[in-house]
Amino acid sequence: MRFKNKFFDQWFPLLAHIACWLPLLWLIYSAWQGNLSADPIRASILRTGKIALVLLVLSLACTPLNTIFGFTPALRVRRALGDYAFLYTCLHFALFVSLDYGFDFQLVLNELSKPYAMIGLITGLLLVPLAITSFPPWPKKLGRNWKRLHKLVYGINLLAAIHFLLVVKQGVAEPYLWMILVIFLLVLRIPPIRRMLGGFFTHQQSFSN
Repeated sequence: MRFKNKFFDQWFPLLAHIACWLPLLWLIYSAWQGNLSADPIRASILRTGKIALVLLVLSLACTPLNTIFGFTPALRVRRALGDYAFLYTCLHFALFVSLDYGFDFQLVLNELSKPYAMIGLITGLLLVPLAITSFPPWPKKLGRNWKRLHKLVYGINLLAAIHFLLVVKQGVAEPYLWMILVIFLLVLRIPPIRRMLGGFFTHQQSFSN
């Protein structure tokens, strides 16, 4: 089953770029209006981190959407989603260091010794080589190593979900749901499962025709 549609071929990438910028614009507007809750600094840090997680998971979902459901337009936005995830991760860390800790790097280092912050830092650092090498000429220069390098995204998604789990207060279900979703998307990449589901949906499409 292959997804072919002129609208998606021409406009889907543009709409994806616009959608990735909207959360930042909404954050700026909310800050300007004073609508970031009683603790606007913490709210802005949490929001940028959450957006980064969402974009990482969406980028992870692109390949299963193509291989299993035949939604090929997803592949055209996969790199952009990853790059925007890195952008929001950088903003997340910048707000953490500047607004929350006032560039007091001794305090920042002390905080980074805590598991949630250490995992968040490792996640961000692992994103750096992926973001740099996502643009030409790196894919061609690295060859097969480029694909090997970008498989780090699997671990990065897991780490990002764990970071979110440690940041959010206990008793909140949402972080666990994100963890389950990440694991589910990773399971879909296991070759036998991917082939089985891909064959199932292809059969369903053929039957309906």
